[in-house]
Amino acid sequence: MDPAARVVRALWPGGCALAWRLGGRPQPLLPTQSRAGFAGAAGGPSPVAAARKGSPRLLGAAALALGGALGLYHTARWHLRAQDLHAERSAAQLSLSSRLQLTLYQYKTCPFCSKVRAFLDFHALPYQVVEVNPVRRAEIKFSSYRKVPILVAQEGESSQQLNDSSVIISALKTYLVSGQPLEEIITYYPAMKAVNEQGKEVTEFGNKYWLMLNEKEAQQVEEMKWRQWADDWLVHLISPNVYRTPTEALASFDYIVREGKFGAVEGAVAKYMGAAAMYLISKRLKSRHRLQDNVREDLYEAADKWVAAVGKDRPFMGGQKPNLADLAVYGVLRVMEGLDAFDDLMQHTHIQPWYLRVERAITEASPAH
Repeated sequence: MDPAARVVRALWPGGCALAWRLGGRPQPLLPTQSRAGFAGAAGGPSPVAAARKGSPRLLGAAALALGGALGLYHTARWHLRAQDLHAERSAAQLSLSSRLQLTLYQYKTCPFCSKVRAFLDFHALPYQVVEVNPVRRAEIKFSSYRKVPILVAQEGESSQQLNDSSVIISALKTYLVSGQPLEEIITYYPAMKAVNEQGKEVTEFGNKYWLMLNEKEAQQVEEMKWRQWADDWLVHLISPNVYRTPTEALASFDYIVREGKFGAVEGAVAKYMGAAAMYLISKRLKSRHRLQDNVREDLYEAADKWVAAVGKDRPFMGGQKPNLADLAVYGVLRVMEGLDAFDDLMQHTHIQPWYLRVERAITEASPAH
């Protein structure tokens, strides 16, 4: 995938003064009553000052205790209210997701398609898969957009087609969080024609790493940065590594043919001719992206860079649960499972613990569980 077009942020007006985030909790403020318990009402002496003027110490202590108790009460009430709102929002998301009938048109071994499946599975969104024949592509003849993934979302009588993996993910996440109509959300990601470095006209999408939410619910810049990194850099390391040698290229195409939708003749031709072609193409890709002679080193460096960004103090970049960046990086790397490149990656980098945590989180969240 070519580098993304310039991302344009859509600003939404703020609402209340208390900044809520999905799954978060408010910053509790002690109400006026509890503050009076410690400092007294505005313009009046505090209980401590009153005690110093000769009031009984017992009365001051009682006022102090009462103020503290009120403060704890209101803080606890805010905390419980945050939990209630989180539960309400989770129920609302479940209701929204149940309205959608999703059909994903894909190549199973495509890293961009794998990203979308990781997102859908983690968010427990049921969907049907249509495996596209990569030669004839008859399954997507209804679409003028000829790449995969394509997601068709049916909501009541309305049917929407979403193109591009990052647009699909951003649009659906916006839908789940905000409840805005999907038909409206799609308009926030306009298709744009551009000419790539090879002089070929391509379609790109504006704003594709942005969630279209108000400022209270907006995602972190870090998350968007690493989502784009997965598209602009990490994904370009896959082909040079899985087609690195003739043997690896043949093993990769054996996997592609086995998992994909090919006829008997198409499969045989694809396995041998495709492997030879991609072995040669991978050399050009290595030159285009200025990779090292041993492309494994670039893959290892990328993995360790990601692990360093996640850090040691949180299990995921998203904190206690994977965010969109976690799911994107996982989805890209997952297509190499079963190949030498994947085994080498797990052995020679520090990414395996994080990878297994994301895998477990997706498994536990999927509808089957």
